[in-house]
Amino acid sequence: MSRKHFLGTILILLAALGVQAQQTERQYLSGTGLGNTVTWQFRVSEGRGSGRWSKIEVPSQWELQGFGEYTYGRWYKKPGVKNPSMEEGTYKRSFRVPRDWQGQNVRLWFDGVMTDTEVFVNGQSAGEVHRGGFYRFSYDITDLLKYGSSNQIEVHVKKHSDNRSVNAAERKADWWLFGGIYRPVWLEAKPAVHIERLAVATSEDGTVKAEVYLQGVTGEESLMAELTPLAIETTSFSRVGDTTPVRVVKDAPMQTLTASWDGIRPWTPETPNLYNLTVSLMDKEGTRTIHSMTTRIGFRTIDFRPRDGLYLNGTKLVMKGINRHSFHPDGGRTTNKELSIQDVKLIKEMNMNAVRSHYPPDTHFLDACDSLGLLYIDELAGWQNAYDTPTGTNLVREMLTRDVNHPCIVLWSNGNEGGWNVELDSLFRTYDPQRRHVIHPWADFDELDTHHYPAYLTGVGRFTNGYKVFMPAEFMHGQYDQGHGAGLEDFWARYTAHPLFAGGFMWAYSDEAVRRADRNGELDSEDYNAPDGILGPFREKEGSYYSVREVWSPIYVEPLMITPSFRGEFRVSNRYLFTNLKDCSMRWRVLRCASPLHGTNEGEVIPVADGGAQAWRQVVDSGMVQLPALSPGETGFARMASSGLFDGDILELEAYGANGESICTRTFPIHYAKDYLQREKAALLGKANNALQTSASSISENDTLIILHSPAVTVSFRKSDATISSITRNADGQLIPLKDGPVAVGMKMVLNTLSARTEEGAAILCARYRGAADSIVWRLTPDGLLSMDAVLLNRASGGGGFDDAFTDTEVLNLGFTFSYPEAECSGMRWMGRGPYRVWKNRIPGANYGVWQKDYNNTITGESKDRLVYPEFKGHHANLYWATLQSPTAPFTIYAASDGIFMRVFTPEEPHGRQDGINTMPDFPAGDISFLLDIPGIRCFKPISQHGPQSQPGIIRIKQGDEGLRLNLMFDFR
Repeated sequence: MSRKHFLGTILILLAALGVQAQQTERQYLSGTGLGNTVTWQFRVSEGRGSGRWSKIEVPSQWELQGFGEYTYGRWYKKPGVKNPSMEEGTYKRSFRVPRDWQGQNVRLWFDGVMTDTEVFVNGQSAGEVHRGGFYRFSYDITDLLKYGSSNQIEVHVKKHSDNRSVNAAERKADWWLFGGIYRPVWLEAKPAVHIERLAVATSEDGTVKAEVYLQGVTGEESLMAELTPLAIETTSFSRVGDTTPVRVVKDAPMQTLTASWDGIRPWTPETPNLYNLTVSLMDKEGTRTIHSMTTRIGFRTIDFRPRDGLYLNGTKLVMKGINRHSFHPDGGRTTNKELSIQDVKLIKEMNMNAVRSHYPPDTHFLDACDSLGLLYIDELAGWQNAYDTPTGTNLVREMLTRDVNHPCIVLWSNGNEGGWNVELDSLFRTYDPQRRHVIHPWADFDELDTHHYPAYLTGVGRFTNGYKVFMPAEFMHGQYDQGHGAGLEDFWARYTAHPLFAGGFMWAYSDEAVRRADRNGELDSEDYNAPDGILGPFREKEGSYYSVREVWSPIYVEPLMITPSFRGEFRVSNRYLFTNLKDCSMRWRVLRCASPLHGTNEGEVIPVADGGAQAWRQVVDSGMVQLPALSPGETGFARMASSGLFDGDILELEAYGANGESICTRTFPIHYAKDYLQREKAALLGKANNALQTSASSISENDTLIILHSPAVTVSFRKSDATISSITRNADGQLIPLKDGPVAVGMKMVLNTLSARTEEGAAILCARYRGAADSIVWRLTPDGLLSMDAVLLNRASGGGGFDDAFTDTEVLNLGFTFSYPEAECSGMRWMGRGPYRVWKNRIPGANYGVWQKDYNNTITGESKDRLVYPEFKGHHANLYWATLQSPTAPFTIYAASDGIFMRVFTPEEPHGRQDGINTMPDFPAGDISFLLDIPGIRCFKPISQHGPQSQPGIIRIKQGDEGLRLNLMFDFR
């Protein structure tokens, strides 16, 4: 900051301190939000707590305070339900105002009340009934107050509006319906002659055009503007052009003030530079400030260009967005500043840059978007029905006069999915000097196609073959474990390849599960209606959180495989909009992952997934990657150098943004599974128990079984189908209840021959099949390790007898399955991708490492209490080894083939799912499976309308193919 500018700022602050009358004074009659409330008197007309005066916290939703009844907005779809809950509430409290407020203008402000609000001050009406639950409104109560003494306020609230269009727009909707004063209430005192409000337009070149709305001016006053940065400036800025105060015109309620500054740092979501613009109303001599008003602004230019795109400061935007409700389980729509900041940070952690809501959010959320850097679509409520014109006209004014100056807002939205009144469209420009574009979400309207839930191949004549800017305002629907990250990689690659793509907004940010005061605090997401979040209601992270974080990472590492030829060079792409990679950084780490063959895992134990799992990390080498200086959209080569790379097992690359925050971690295995296992086994030579080495394995049989014996383990196989009948740990006679496998999954195989022999001290069982499997060879070594080597899909004829139909036509799961009682399992420690389960179309975000998680029966998005993530059950990718933990019967599996998915039990389906239809693809029979292919999970649309990575597998076998290997080793000792 220049010395001149610094001194000017100090003088302004001193002047402000010396003349109190120039400032707007605020006095809260309520608390400021969730966790900060004030007690009022309250009476509700019906339902819980009705028929008597009681106490209630303000702000709050009265249902969560023990009053009235809960209603979800799709009440009209329930048989026999004619109306939602319709109770009315009356609030009372007394308050005092300072004596020196007399002679000033005093307004009573409500930041949000559901839904119809009638206000009395000292027994007199404050004004007309306000209708509309998501909007800030006020009353001039200057003449109703007793200054310096006690005053009474009474607020009568109808949860269900007397206006049918308000109910249609707000209360027949896919969200919870609440009642009450749920946002803050305050008094605001200004001088009788004052600035009412400011509506500001800025541009990236440092220009400001402010519409200044005045009250009580005589025409002898003047206006002046000053600018102060919110952060310490590293570059100086200065006022340019005419700095003469602007004379006020008498009887003109609005005056225009323009000013320009050089050296301004523009606002973008990647560099959210903010300034305070202070407009002062001066007296006739220009020496005394009558009143001043400060608003926070960012210098940026937003313009929509038909058949081109949405531009910010001349850069075409691609918005990576999410739809968010203002919601918390303990507050309903009552939130607070801390929650807004937390939400913005979590959204940015997913490498998103934009948010949309179905109604105006809390102002502190918009403030957080401004200061931390998110783009925002501000929407007039109307879920699928619109306000009538008189009501909507009033609400558009209230929404825009409150929100117009936020730099984060790049688009206005008039309703949702048919919930727009076209007569209101022109009003947005009336109140917005920036003239931001207006959308009708889900419609192809005014050159911007916001089609909801598009298919991978969107057409006909729309995006794929269309010529309008395309921006789905809702896509990747995240009901339960569906959507969000599942299939995103395909959708995003296709959409961003089109030059008219402006981005998309996932549905939704968090599960809308409210804590039910009438059910002993149970959480309720109204069955399948509200568990749509990528986060749980308390912001618990689902697997898609990390998948989206990787797919949308602005520093993108191109697909990479570490081979002996790798010399430290790999391709990176800059997917930022404004940032050059020279301002970012990346650290590499080489991790060593010891297997259970060596006993206890080595390394530092780190809680991950918000404490729901653990990681074992042993860093053996690290350093900084040399990133190229790439402009947005460019691809180049990054370089690293590690002399000990091949002594480790995993290469970890962690990218950091220009602000030093971690934006994504990618991992790559350094050794193939077979090589890793051979190394781990070789390190054991000489360490084995000599007593066990003295005895070779042996074979016995009876009428139904062939039994392989070793000093440590005995394994029995059925002669009828070569499946395991029993496994015994010889040291204590404990049965290991893994059995009834291998059973074919996604393919057919029929036992042809079965033979047994001993070889080099090992007992060997060779099963040959007709069908998809050629053979499975079992080998039990003297030290008790049991290996399974399977050859699959190497014969086009399948050995005869199947007419080539020995696999599923559309392969969803392919491999082998076993039974294992779920009740025996207490947890799992494994090396592979984790710590979350995966689907075929949601593998990004699952990183290689050594992970630990305890058993849980989490149903994604459905719980009566806090959700526990990661889910224990499901598919786990790229197995190297896994220990199924048990108090009595633990065992470890090692992979000797790459790309194996380990299925661990079958996740329970949500109890509240729609019409009993399963939300997940079918899992194989059995409990523990080892698979070479698994299914994708759908996202609102059927799988057929998703991209290629979501589709079922197809098997093609040609003569001479070597086939596939599915090789495992079991340690039951």
